Amino acid sequence: MRLRVRLGLAGLSGAVVSLAVELAIAGAVEAPRQPILFSHKLHAGDYKIDCQYCHADARRSSYAGIPSVKRCMGCHQIVAAAKPEVQKLQAHWKDGRPVPWVRIHKVPGFVHFPHKRHVEVGLACQTCHGPVQAMAEVAQVAPLTMGWCVSCHAERRGPLDCVACHH
Repeated sequence: MRLRVRLGLAGLSGAVVSLAVELAIAGAVEAPRQPILFSHKLHAGDYKIDCQYCHADARRSSYAGIPSVKRCMGCHQIVAAAKPEVQKLQAHWKDGRPVPWVRIHKVPGFVHFPHKRHVEVGLACQTCHGPVQAMAEVAQVAPLTMGWCVSCHAERRGPLDCVACHH
């Protein structure tokens, strides 16, 4: 009985996430306004740039990290240099200022979410972040609640003890 309830909740959670994903791709889920319009659809989707190229800290720390202006300028000194959004990036580079990106995915402070462990076991970024490669503007599509995470851990045989996430 308990297993049936757990699977039922996981199925419901999956359906809710699927709906949120479809709404995000369609632009119906409101994404936070960013200081520079950055299209994950263009970079990760069309150009197939791997998530970890820009979010390199994901494979080595708890925090996935925001790419530095230097990382972006590695391409954008030349590529699309005349476009207005790239010119905003270039201004940050010239002034030595980071881009003040608005954080999209966040878990409560009492939760420890190690990106590194999830990357090491081969979990795709899209599992939690949705199909960002299809989103012009990224929005949070998964609830990132305890129940949602526990369902995922149970389904994939991840650790279910409290100290795995709560320190």
